[in-house]
Amino acid sequence: MDAITKERLIKLAEEEIPIHKFLGLKVATLEQDFIRVEVPYRSDFVGDIRKNRWHGGIIATIMDSVGGAIGVANFKTPDDSLATIDLRIDYLRGAKAKPLTVEGKLVRMGNRIMVTKMKAFQETVLVAEGKGVYNFIRS
Repeated sequence: MDAITKERLIKLAEEEIPIHKFLGLKVATLEQDFIRVEVPYRSDFVGDIRKNRWHGGIIATIMDSVGGAIGVANFKTPDDSLATIDLRIDYLRGAKAKPLTVEGKLVRMGNRIMVTKMKAFQETVLVAEGKGVYNFIRS
């Protein structure tokens, strides 16, 4: 991926997709088969008010976005598209009131199906991992 395309995709991810902008998502690394994003903690992301932990749905949303971003990085034309078919998340421990780093890796790119694996970390502690399957449509 050339530098201009990478810059355009990072701007798209951070500033033009409303949910990403709401989350404060920032792209740290972007390649065609790998992405790393960082999301700052906010008190309105809390799901467990007793322990002040991130809501699992917020984590799942970020992980789905990371999987989808790998697909977008593999578009050949602006008319290509993708949609989530299946998303599985395993929550390994409660995510504390700290920033979240999520990484995604391309597992397989078929003619119509794309598979990604994602991991969510806080510092070096793995808090969730998952797999996304996407319908990938080339125009």
